[in-house]
Amino acid sequence: MSETESSAAAAAAAEGRKPRRLRGHRKGAVTCCVASCSRPGVVASSGEDGCICWFDLRTKNVLFTMEATNQPISSVCFKAGNEDLVYASAGNEILSFDVRMGPQAEPLEKYNYNRDEINQIAVSSKGFLAAADDSGDVKIINTIQKCMYKRLREAHTSICSSVQFIPWKPWTAITGGLDSKLAVWDFSKGRTLFSIDYGSPEMQNGSSGTGQCFNPPFVHSIAVSEEGILGGLYKVCAVARGDGAVDVVNLEYELAPAKSKGLPRMADLSLSSKRTDIGDGCASQSQGKRIHLDYTVGGHTSSVSCVTFSVFGEKGKFLVSGGNDSSVKLWDWSKGFSSETNSNGELVLNMNVSKKVNWLCTAPTDSDNLIVCDTSKVLKVYNLP
Repeated sequence: MSETESSAAAAAAAEGRKPRRLRGHRKGAVTCCVASCSRPGVVASSGEDGCICWFDLRTKNVLFTMEATNQPISSVCFKAGNEDLVYASAGNEILSFDVRMGPQAEPLEKYNYNRDEINQIAVSSKGFLAAADDSGDVKIINTIQKCMYKRLREAHTSICSSVQFIPWKPWTAITGGLDSKLAVWDFSKGRTLFSIDYGSPEMQNGSSGTGQCFNPPFVHSIAVSEEGILGGLYKVCAVARGDGAVDVVNLEYELAPAKSKGLPRMADLSLSSKRTDIGDGCASQSQGKRIHLDYTVGGHTSSVSCVTFSVFGEKGKFLVSGGNDSSVKLWDWSKGFSSETNSNGELVLNMNVSKKVNWLCTAPTDSDNLIVCDTSKVLKVYNLP
């Protein structure tokens, strides 16, 4: 199937998909959502109204609402291994709540280590909490000892917009910023392991499939695959870029010792995305690819605001992206790593969702498994694939 035929099929597949609407937030936009893995069908959302709303997709109405703060909430996440606890960031503060307390819940803990507004928080399996802020810094907090553990700085020269931990390397984190950089850290030492500068001349001039030239390649969102997805063949991260492109980076390859790749190790790796195939193209070498999904293969025509790997069906099989072009796209991304294909991945589904996408997440259920936060106060729930 040609790229044109594939895009047409994806668009046709999206016809007739009407979302369910989840109402609970009182005003402003819904900023973030997270689906529970231990309680399939339970979704938490945060908003500009300072509330955290709890939904059960088996019912029509909001379960309860926590009035968490009088400031907009930028990010929300569950504590790893204990989804009775949830963290939320508002301004330069992080709050934690016990879900079992319901609407009467008061903050259990408050952390005020960030000096500027926090854009995203994430929690590791070892109990570390990361907070990326407008100064470009990332604070790593030890939630067990309730103190700041490490400050990650000097990798980003502008706003740090996104942070995630890498599940299979528990002392490693990955950050992205509005300086167009992606950085991978050994946060126990507070140093970068490698970085990619999407705004560098090498990346701009060497890329054969660039995004929209009038939008800088800011990093707006990062998603890291879970360990063991698709038979354990892939350890990757997806990057949502301001120029409309989505990149999938093979972290296992990038983090491998330089001698095993036959390439010099540089402190700041700004390799061209032209380097899609490494070596002679054999199966093992093809895993050195970086996949580039842009408008030339049916991708976004404006900034990509969020990416996530699917947790429904075969976990991690699909990559879901949402953008400022008011569209959500479903990608069969692993085809881009196959030595049997020459593609960068296949667009499986393209949906117009009417409004700009702020955030999205997927749920481990057979239906009602994509939740979209847009610029309205209402969450939209879709059935995929």
